[in-house]
Amino acid sequence: MKIFVNIDTLNPKAQKTQEKLIKIAEKYQIEISTEINASDIVFSIGGDGTFLKTARLSNQKPIIGINTGTLGYLTEITPENIDKALTDIINGNYHIENRMMLEGEIIKSNGEIEKIPPSLNEIAISKNTFGVVRFDAIINEKIINSYTADGILLCTPTGSTAYNLSCGGPIVDPTADIITLTPIAPHTVINRSIILSEKSIVKIKITELRDNTQSYVLFDGIPIEVFSNDIIKIKKSDQKTKIIKLEDRSFIDTIRENIS
Repeated sequence: MKIFVNIDTLNPKAQKTQEKLIKIAEKYQIEISTEINASDIVFSIGGDGTFLKTARLSNQKPIIGINTGTLGYLTEITPENIDKALTDIINGNYHIENRMMLEGEIIKSNGEIEKIPPSLNEIAISKNTFGVVRFDAIINEKIINSYTADGILLCTPTGSTAYNLSCGGPIVDPTADIITLTPIAPHTVINRSIILSEKSIVKIKITELRDNTQSYVLFDGIPIEVFSNDIIKIKKSDQKTKIIKLEDRSFIDTIRENIS
């Protein structure tokens, strides 16, 4: 078995944990690969941000996260139980959850197109200054609403407990295949989330940026600046994130432990 390790390079604890993982892997004669595509399993060492980055890099290789960050909602194990985790993986005592991802493109007003990489949690359109964003939400070529808001969020079921939850969106079983559309601080009485089919194609057309507002598309938190008359097209990605699960914990168990 070959493993690839991606770490939070700014986290000293992650670096020490990587050293520990390598020593234990050597004990079990597990090879450390320098290329992710040559590996069988990918380890992510850090917090949820590192895990999201690893998901984009994984090329659909199974991922397991070791938490050395603060949240660790996506990570499965701690540095203290690496040995047991590797033993379980060697013995096949695990299962893999396939998680839906979103991808998209920005169609600029001049016709240029910029790709939005596959994202495990969400793709958001949001401002970072004073003012508001005006935009049309178009689903399968039909306008569902025109918003004046701080932005709008398209999330996967995995991302339902991240930014979406903070914006008042629903909690969704992470193994489901749906898209959740949630407005961010809309200036309207109707501010509910909308649950969409996985086959839906969503377009967000920015119609106006008020008071010199800067607006960005953020894919799992990474920003790309957008402008008036840009169109952001979002759909389900063909790629999935494969997450290794060692414990027989249900979605309900996770919600009770982390949300309540």
